Amino acid sequence: MTRSLQSLVCLTLVAGLVTSVSIAKNKQAAYDPVAEALKGVSQYKVGKYDWPQWGGWTGRNNTPFGENIPSAWNIESGKNIKWKAPLGSQTYGNPVVANGKVYVGTNNGAGYIKRYPSEVDLGCLICFDDKTGAFLWQHSSDKLPTGRVHDWPLQGICCSPFVDGERLWYVSSRGEVLCLDTEGFRDGENDGPFTAETVQDKFEADVIWRYDMMGELGVSQHNMCSCSVTAAGDILLVNTSNGLDESHINLPAPNAPSFIAINRNTGKLLWTDRSPGRQILHGQWSSPTYGVLGGQPQAIFGGGNGWVYSFDPAGDGKGGPKLLWSFDCNPKGSKWILGGRGTRNNIIATPVLYDGVVFVAVGQDPEHGEGEGHVWCIDPTKRGDVSPSTLVDGAGEPLSQTVLADASRRLELMQEGEKEVANPNSAAIWHYKTWGDDFEEEVHRSCGTVAIKDDILYISDFSGLFHCLDAKKTEKHKDGTIMPKVYWTHDMFAAAWGSPLIVDDKVYIGDEDGDITIFKHGKEKKIIAEINMDNSVYSTPIVANNVLYIANKSTLYAIEQKD
Repeated sequence: MTRSLQSLVCLTLVAGLVTSVSIAKNKQAAYDPVAEALKGVSQYKVGKYDWPQWGGWTGRNNTPFGENIPSAWNIESGKNIKWKAPLGSQTYGNPVVANGKVYVGTNNGAGYIKRYPSEVDLGCLICFDDKTGAFLWQHSSDKLPTGRVHDWPLQGICCSPFVDGERLWYVSSRGEVLCLDTEGFRDGENDGPFTAETVQDKFEADVIWRYDMMGELGVSQHNMCSCSVTAAGDILLVNTSNGLDESHINLPAPNAPSFIAINRNTGKLLWTDRSPGRQILHGQWSSPTYGVLGGQPQAIFGGGNGWVYSFDPAGDGKGGPKLLWSFDCNPKGSKWILGGRGTRNNIIATPVLYDGVVFVAVGQDPEHGEGEGHVWCIDPTKRGDVSPSTLVDGAGEPLSQTVLADASRRLELMQEGEKEVANPNSAAIWHYKTWGDDFEEEVHRSCGTVAIKDDILYISDFSGLFHCLDAKKTEKHKDGTIMPKVYWTHDMFAAAWGSPLIVDDKVYIGDEDGDITIFKHGKEKKIIAEINMDNSVYSTPIVANNVLYIANKSTLYAIEQKD
């Protein structure tokens, strides 16, 4: 991979921004993300220390409770390996744990169901027993007949489910939002209203309801439909993955929604929104986040145009969306060039909530390789266009949203004669892109989600760098940008697709070489161990009930301290 990146000139943030929008709360007790996660999990009918969705809870910060979590294990000798279970040949879905079961998305390489031998390509959501790793049941998604444009071969299920009590919700590779019975057909019942399952064997999934986004909404996902859903009460939040076709130029469904809300009990569509519109750059594979911020419930989505959008999850009361704010994570002068050679990015990472603010990174399809990255800290209490900057014409007049939404601006937003100016309504608290001139002093594209504890933020990138920042303390970059204080970076010499886990005073991160690097949580870099998992790790380590779960490309491991 190349170690040289084109530098990016950024605007100075509005003077006084840090003082007017401070996230320091010196007079209050320190924010405890573990307690917030436990509180979030407690809202569901699951175990106290379960981890029932991507990121564990709606704030998506991967900071579970855990004690005596191993920092040493050996997959060959079995040291501290509680159990292991075969997965498909490629695994990108992240495990979640709820009520004695572990769920993970993969392909059909393991061939657990007799009617689907391992040679049959499927998207598979597999359920295991969390005590033994025994296979319980599987939901199988046949490949779409349109092929790789919508359902790339062997990619399987690339998202995580959300579990509450006896129900589970997830998005299939076929563009379906599904509600399943967590018991499958092992309880001998075919729960409805959907009762058309052709096979009702104990190893099969029991579908409660299904919503076909392609059939009902005209969505055309690019390569894969992948969204780890979450919920605001009974409102299920979904990114549809609407994107380009195989030409990587044409948007076949420009009027299809990007973000939708569904009643999680009935499968009824509540509202839709197509905000990215014709500005979608590639695909849309980010997952939504939910929280009450500044007293306002907010459903937060990362768009395929590189913008973050916040909506009232209840909608406008008339069946439509209610947009609260939007934030452009790309400099206006950035360009999208096919194959990842440009400087403009979309958002694949999931926004994270920490102490009342929003954190998000930008990136592209990992196949596009390295490139410039950005990490943002955003104040969610502002309204409207809260981007760091806006575009004005030659006369200094702001350009209308109608002009900016034109399809001709998809690849290059800023046109000749226009200028980028600071936005007085900016919600940017800080912006991290570089703190020096060397390779290890820059953040690069990422699909990783940040993790934060004790105000210390960690994030990985495609260039193999692992960054440790202060989520609250800021300083001024030489170009005038307000940036976070940087504590350290570490070069793993392998791309990281996943996200950090912070637990038991340790930080875990996996990489494409199959290494799990374990750091001591803190402002000084201290590597505790580096353990190879014998295959690429594209997912994120999690902890539930004091057990560490790591899925490499083909195997799920449950790791527990045995002494």
